[in-house]
Amino acid sequence: MFDALSDRLESAWKKLRGQDKISKSNIQDALREVRRALLEADVNLQVVKDFISEVETKAQGAEVISGVRPDQQFIKIVYDELVRVMGEENVPLAEVTGKTTVVLMAGLQGTGKTTATAKLALHLRKQERSCLLVATDIYRPAAIDQLITLGKQIDVPVFELGIEADPVEIARQGVERARTEGINTVIIDTAGRLQIDEGMMAELARIKQVVEPDETLLVVDSMTGQEAANLTRTFHDQIGITGAILTKMDGDSRGGAALSVRQISGAPIKFVGVGEKVEALQPFYPERMASRILGMGDVLTLVEKAQEEIDLADAEKMQEKILSAKFDFTDFLKQMRLLKNMGSLGGIMKMIPGMNKLSEDQLKQGETQLKRCEAMINSMTGKERRDPDLLSSSPSRRKRIAAGSGYREADVSKLVADFQKMRSLMQQMGQGGIPGMPGMFGGGNPLAAGNRPSPGWRGYPGGAPPAKKKKEKKKKGFGTL
Repeated sequence: MFDALSDRLESAWKKLRGQDKISKSNIQDALREVRRALLEADVNLQVVKDFISEVETKAQGAEVISGVRPDQQFIKIVYDELVRVMGEENVPLAEVTGKTTVVLMAGLQGTGKTTATAKLALHLRKQERSCLLVATDIYRPAAIDQLITLGKQIDVPVFELGIEADPVEIARQGVERARTEGINTVIIDTAGRLQIDEGMMAELARIKQVVEPDETLLVVDSMTGQEAANLTRTFHDQIGITGAILTKMDGDSRGGAALSVRQISGAPIKFVGVGEKVEALQPFYPERMASRILGMGDVLTLVEKAQEEIDLADAEKMQEKILSAKFDFTDFLKQMRLLKNMGSLGGIMKMIPGMNKLSEDQLKQGETQLKRCEAMINSMTGKERRDPDLLSSSPSRRKRIAAGSGYREADVSKLVADFQKMRSLMQQMGQGGIPGMPGMFGGGNPLAAGNRPSPGWRGYPGGAPPAKKKKEKKKKGFGTL
């Protein structure tokens, strides 16, 4: 996602490196690269024109802050404009106090609408909102069965009346059932349709008229680029929508959809699908997406993903073990499995500032290495996992583990040696930092008050990202990965 766009924009910054200040003459090459990057990302032409015009105007009128290079200042301007184009702030899903919230899902055929319906239900469940799914797609073979299967997977009930009933009546009765049972949110999965299919569009309009939804969300395939924005506008004009969900953002999407939808349709992007699993749905934050586009990572989303997987009590115990050098192979294996639950290694690395430059080969090597480590640890006895020192002094144990895991004895020896080095490093961190690196480990949090970067800093334009306020959850927290 956005790799090609990020690379193109990187070449734009290079046009300004070595310059003393931003001027009308020296930003033209940079603007040309930005324009080319956006067009290649399949951003709508009018959006590109407006974007370039705004950046040029702001860049020429900007005063370069003392200590900040012109290329860094230009990055800050582009970042701010990206955020503005995508909507400036997250628009949360509606929740009507005192009554059942009704969400109507719409979309074209093949956009992943039914899966997105289940993903949304799981997302709301994590927020402690009860849900009911309503299956009104009586046309696509096995569509109802698919929703029932997904509902069982996420432990959310599904209301359906079979394939002979009228979709409008199914929707009406489903909403009535949710209200009777006091369910917080009902999500109606409608049939996929074509823009030119007037009959199906009319059916969707009738369902909307009967159930009076609080949210009408259009599920859009981000692979369609700027056409996604045109599609959103068409549905908005004909049906009236309150927001969009972009699916397949983890694929070869060039970014045009994310940068075009809000400006062209006027409807905000509320969620993005970043994988096939039901957990792979994220709220859309323009500032975080802009940070990813500029290759600066997305630490806040990474932290939130970790919070969903890690128990606070376990995290505190793990921290104690790490700082006292009692961290063992059992703990290491547990951490690797938590990492897997958070998604692919490539997806996680790209959320970390500076890691976006890792090649696909390097990421594949990392995935392979993790699998090798897991196989070798699984071949250890419980005693060996708890006491790694046993393996350091026993070639016969290492030989047995190598035979059991299918790797060489040298591979096991390297794993043990690397693990011991890592434990030693962690212990030094717990005892006051590593000599020669006060800014990283000995001087506390580099983003703490008084140490935050100045506006235009390469890591986060305008300084460190603001912390997101979250509801407190029992036994949930961010631990060591």
